[in-house]
Amino acid sequence: MKKTLLIVDDNKDVLSAVRMLMRTKADEVVTASDPSSIPSLMRKHNPQVVLLDMNFRSTINNGNEGLFWLREIKRISPATSVVLFTAYADVALAVEGMKIGATDFIVKPFDNTHLSDTLMNAFGKKKDSKNKSSNPQMIWGDSAEMQRVRMLAERVAPTDANILITGENGTGKDLLAREIHRLSMRNSGPMEIVDMGAVIETLFESELYGHAKGAFTDAKADRAGKFETAHGGTLFLDEIGNLPYHLQAKLLTSLQQRKIIRVGTNTPRDIDIRLICATNRNLPRMVAEGEFRQDLFYRINTVTIELPPLRDRKDDIPQLAEMFVRKYAGIYSRPAPKISEDAMRRLCSLPWPGNIRQLEHTIEKALILSDSDTLSARDFDLHQPQAACEEQPTTLEAMERNAIAAAIKQHGGNMSEVARQLGITRQTLYNKLRKYGI
Repeated sequence: MKKTLLIVDDNKDVLSAVRMLMRTKADEVVTASDPSSIPSLMRKHNPQVVLLDMNFRSTINNGNEGLFWLREIKRISPATSVVLFTAYADVALAVEGMKIGATDFIVKPFDNTHLSDTLMNAFGKKKDSKNKSSNPQMIWGDSAEMQRVRMLAERVAPTDANILITGENGTGKDLLAREIHRLSMRNSGPMEIVDMGAVIETLFESELYGHAKGAFTDAKADRAGKFETAHGGTLFLDEIGNLPYHLQAKLLTSLQQRKIIRVGTNTPRDIDIRLICATNRNLPRMVAEGEFRQDLFYRINTVTIELPPLRDRKDDIPQLAEMFVRKYAGIYSRPAPKISEDAMRRLCSLPWPGNIRQLEHTIEKALILSDSDTLSARDFDLHQPQAACEEQPTTLEAMERNAIAAAIKQHGGNMSEVARQLGITRQTLYNKLRKYGI
């Protein structure tokens, strides 16, 4: 598909600079200094991505004009990706733009690499619009809880500090890890992801450290492990709490020495990675109970960021619900319906044990099954009681066990469907079944 970029900014120097930057990356770069030309340019060129300035009149710097034209672009072409461009690093303005449907937000003065990567990512979202899991974005919301998380993430991202992200399943720990990488000084490098709950123990060393040809049966060629392929970038170890105790020492040694040795060789290799880990388990308690090494725990959590469950940030539910409606309306090529007041009250009243992931799946299903231009409470398949948050299980483990048991019952023991609903791999599901004795 032809990549067409529309740049709208009243600063002609900016137009010239971005045109030069993107001329070899996009097939067509269209520029405009007058936002009133946006409708005609949209119809004429059908751009996949628009880079939109937020302020066009020197006497008005509140960004409202940019938000107006953002709405117009999304009205004309809901599937077009819009990246906002502003010299005013206002978090509230960025949140408002993302609520309306912007893909990303760039602050002037801009870094060429960051701007280029952001625009190319926006093209990727357009190209992969039918794949709902492609290039997912961090979902901030504007609750006080999430703004504190955002401030901490933005403060530590430019450093090389090891980060431990904690929180229940479905809160977006993987999205936060990707966002920290995007905001880091390593964002031009790779980000490698390892689901520690899904790695088979016998292949742990090969997966992380690589192997030499002939090191074991089926090792038919040299292979670099995740430590090597993440060189110069970020290594994200998801579900770190599921790493068996006897393998934790090996990981600790690699992190301390900043060297790895491929299976079947004796040659140390230097590694240069930024480490991010995530878990839904209580690692301090696991340390106290002898299930997780204390020295490894201290090594991975220079900074800990805890993502709150959705029940503790209910002010964000209307924004999240409307965002998911727009997202799936674009994916399924239909007008975005409204959510009725009674439906929104119902959504806000529920405890959401599956957190944002459960809310997203609920919205998607309602939009698929409804032909109406308004979603009512009847359109949402919510097989759970309207219980108060304090009546829910009080520990992460209890909540997770109950969610798994309920999913197994709902799907009649079909483990593939259970894993899909919970957003985990079958191997991770089996590990959790053993853990909870289900």
